[in-house]
Formats: sequence, C-alpha cells, structure tokens
Amino acid sequence: MPDSPQSSATRADRWLCAARAFKSRSLAAAACDGGKIRINGVTAKPHKLIRPGDEVVLSTPDGERILKVVDLAERRGPARVARTLYDDLTPAPPPRDPSLPQRERGTGRPTKRERRRMGRTFD
Repeated sequence: MPDSPQSSATRADRWLCAARAFKSRSLAAAACDGGKIRINGVTAKPHKLIRPGDEVVLSTPDGERILKVVDLAERRGPARVARTLYDDLTPAPPPRDPSLPQRERGTGRPTKRERRRMGRTFD
C-alpha cells in the first residue's frame, strides 16, 4: 500500500493511521491536537507533513514510542504492510525488579489482604 515514488510527503494524521499507531485517523488527529505527537522534536498538528527519514515520537500511557519513517502511505492496509512503514527505535523497557512481590500466573484475582500487602510495598 505504500504510495508512488512521486509523493514525497503525507499528512501526519494519515500516516499515523496507516502505520497503525492509532485505530482511526480521527484518533490520530486528536493526539496531534493534544500535543502527544512530535515530529523531529517539534509538536505536530494533524496537517504537518511527514517525509521518509523523519523521527516521530508518540506519547502513550505506557511511555514514549519512537518511530523512524521509512516509507509513506495514505491508506490503512494490512498490519504486515504497516510494519514496513517505520523502524521502531523505542528502547526496551527496563527489567522488572525481582524484589517486588509477584503472583503466580493463573492464581486469579488478588484478595483484599494481598492487595494491601502489595500497596504497602509501593508506598
């Protein structure tokens, strides 16, 4: 689905949707308007043009995601194609501290007592 070589730039909201950073173009535009998207270090509006080689930083609840634009696309396509539009430069998350309390997988929801104990260790 990448565009033809003669188009050298595309709108930020369209590219973010095509790269599957957001589920819809309107969500991508809202993130741009909210200051959650930076292109080459500058806060971007939805109409900002993205070119190959640009660095896009997305602020998400899980932390920042850093994407380097490799190719352009205007339309949302399959996930396989979307992954070819960017290189993910996001650093790996730090390893989890083994001293923090952990539960066995599949043991179900924590009890009230367990939740209190977990809360004490984070205070």
